Amino acid sequence: MTIDPHLLDFEVPLKQERIFVTGHSGFTGSWLVSWLKLIGCKIAGLALEPATEPNLFFAANVAEGIDSTIGDIRDLTTVREAIERHRPSVIIHLAAQPLVSRSFADPVETFAVNAIGTAHVLESARNTSSVKAVVCITTDKVYHDQDWPWGYREQDPLGGKDPYSASKACAELIAASYRATLAERGNGVLIANARGGNIIGGGDWSADRIVPDFVRAVTAGQPISLRNPGAVRPWQHVMALVHGYLVLAARLLSGDRMAADNWNFGPRDEAARTVRDLVEQLGGVWTEPEVSYASGSFPETRFLHLDSTKARTLLGWTPPLLFEDTVELTAGWYRDFAANPAEASNITVRQIEHYRNALRNHAAC
Repeated sequence: MTIDPHLLDFEVPLKQERIFVTGHSGFTGSWLVSWLKLIGCKIAGLALEPATEPNLFFAANVAEGIDSTIGDIRDLTTVREAIERHRPSVIIHLAAQPLVSRSFADPVETFAVNAIGTAHVLESARNTSSVKAVVCITTDKVYHDQDWPWGYREQDPLGGKDPYSASKACAELIAASYRATLAERGNGVLIANARGGNIIGGGDWSADRIVPDFVRAVTAGQPISLRNPGAVRPWQHVMALVHGYLVLAARLLSGDRMAADNWNFGPRDEAARTVRDLVEQLGGVWTEPEVSYASGSFPETRFLHLDSTKARTLLGWTPPLLFEDTVELTAGWYRDFAANPAEASNITVRQIEHYRNALRNHAAC
């Protein structure tokens, strides 16, 4: 293959590869697909219709140029047929019920999507001869919450008191079982779990998330209500996680069996800030709404962050954005979108190129 100088090192193995993304219509999925398009991948996706209006998937025309299937990963036949039809070499499994609040309202749905849905994807993957690599996306909330002042490491015990966290811990165990015993009884696919911290970025309008709540407050000229302003979270831009997923996918695709493992992808400790800090920073970039305080309707962890030394050391994953850069890009995306919604795709691509250039500059230092 001729090396494209436009591509970053980890992007080169993925160019022209057939990539299958579950959950491609979601917030992270839309950023991932937008980045894969820039690499030159052949992309297919399976997901439900976007859950919000507006949403990044439609606003940025993410489905343009890809094979997009609307379907439910709780149906094994739907998953198997979609994967077999595209015959990908890499699957990135993002599809999930991602909201803690919704997991309390409908725990059975949450377990069905996040646990059984993961089993459907992995069962289909190991029985499709073209598939070489699967990256399963979980969360920092898979760890047994011990209220530690330091980051959780990959060898720390899994847990999860709320249905969302527990369902994602179940998904991790399912993936570990496929990796250890079932993949070799199929096509030998390499499977990795990627655990990401709290992400922010443009194009998220989900319920019960701080940045979408901020955006709704600003655009409506209303106060923002904070449930837990002192909660500390490891804020990072969605592109930092997408970057990690692509680095991991490239290593798996190359046949690196060491990469078939569990990986944390979180920011450095200085990016762990309170909810109040985040809102103040967002307001400084765009508009600062009035703040009110309310009691939460469900329990939340006060302090949670990841130790990502393993990914930084062994995968070479080093996001170039500081906390302030992350907030600037996030608030800037919504500010520019509010000024001209038709520019959503261009705004998204410009920010991905900004991130890729930052990676090049970081590598040159």
